[in-house]
Amino acid sequence: MSLTEVRRRLGRFGVWIAPATLLATPVAVQREQFARIEALGYGSFWTGETPAGHPISSREILTQLGVLLAATERLVAGAGIANVTQRSPDAAHGGAAALAEAYPGRLVLGLGGQGGPRPLAALRDYLAAMDRAAATILPEVGYPRVLAALGPKALGLARESTDGAHPFLQPVEHTRIAREALGPGPLLVPHQALVLDEDPGSAREALRVIMRSAGTAGSPYTANYRRLGYGDADLAGERSDRLVDALLAWGDEDAVARRLRDHLDAGADHVLLHPLAGDLTGAVDQLERLAPRLRTAA
Repeated sequence: MSLTEVRRRLGRFGVWIAPATLLATPVAVQREQFARIEALGYGSFWTGETPAGHPISSREILTQLGVLLAATERLVAGAGIANVTQRSPDAAHGGAAALAEAYPGRLVLGLGGQGGPRPLAALRDYLAAMDRAAATILPEVGYPRVLAALGPKALGLARESTDGAHPFLQPVEHTRIAREALGPGPLLVPHQALVLDEDPGSAREALRVIMRSAGTAGSPYTANYRRLGYGDADLAGERSDRLVDALLAWGDEDAVARRLRDHLDAGADHVLLHPLAGDLTGAVDQLERLAPRLRTAA
């Protein structure tokens, strides 16, 4: 399938939900909420996967996406990301190809999570091994791959070896940089955290709760924020209001919709909405409130 067709199927807006939220949600409830998301007009649903030994667990992502695909008729299922430490390249391709064969045109495989001293070299080798597996495992079945790419070298690898990039928890200014690095052809699918809350204190706290357990001094996220011009005053402690406001869309429906359109204006193909809520149903409630504004934007 061409990337033009992938873009058509995705549309402008999709959904990203944290793996811990889905782990805590019974499958019967998931099916109900997936159907709501599809009825609201969103084009995709994405979730992630934590590495082995992580303090926060997750469901196995390809199985989770299979539940989503079986429960809906047109939603594109996105892995954002399938963690490369969780399965071999052969297994990653084999599992993704099986879903793509069963649900043609409805899978985007996002990959990332590679650590170690030379993570990009290891990830390049992993992608090459997937390509070799694809020559013998369901070779007639194709699906788009994207990388969880932030910095210039990772974006370069995404441009050279995959179909695009899926940046996570980055400001609009990064979307513009990523589009320039990728060029016009590859997919660019940024994530946008949001909360429909007009109180600055409680809205910002919704993101700070998440950031307290993420983004150590040596993390790729913190390194990229520094690359974008955020300094010690922004990154220390609770993170500055300046940084939080760059990463989080908050306010009323119109304010949040404007931020989402800003990503499109900066070069995104498809923007993933991540409502910060206590459970899946609460997240979909926020998506329902936003849907009329996004239909207008699309």
